[in-house]
Amino acid sequence: MATVIISLGSNHRQAAHIQWASQWLQTMLTDTTCSRLLWTADIKGSGIMYMNRLIKGTTDLSADSLNALLKAAEQRCGRQGSRVSVDLDLMQYDQQQLHLRDWPRPYIQQLINDIL
Repeated sequence: MATVIISLGSNHRQAAHIQWASQWLQTMLTDTTCSRLLWTADIKGSGIMYMNRLIKGTTDLSADSLNALLKAAEQRCGRQGSRVSVDLDLMQYDQQQLHLRDWPRPYIQQLINDIL
């Protein structure tokens, strides 16, 4: 079993999409812990607001298999272009951190304490 951390973000129907993704991930993972929800402005300065969350859990899936499921879920929710129904990023797989440029972002640093 691998311990994973997944980031969730949405800028379109945020509450509904984050709730759906949170519930879906809790069926995919075991021993889950969810961070609080946090609103942030788009890092590109567009003024669009994102709702964010981190989820920690365990899985017997490989990193590649889990990532493929996350990206398929994004597509099922209708993610396209700048309309981000849901963004699901595998941030950590066991001890390996991924998406290294995202880790220093303030919202990640604020939410990580909720799940560790």
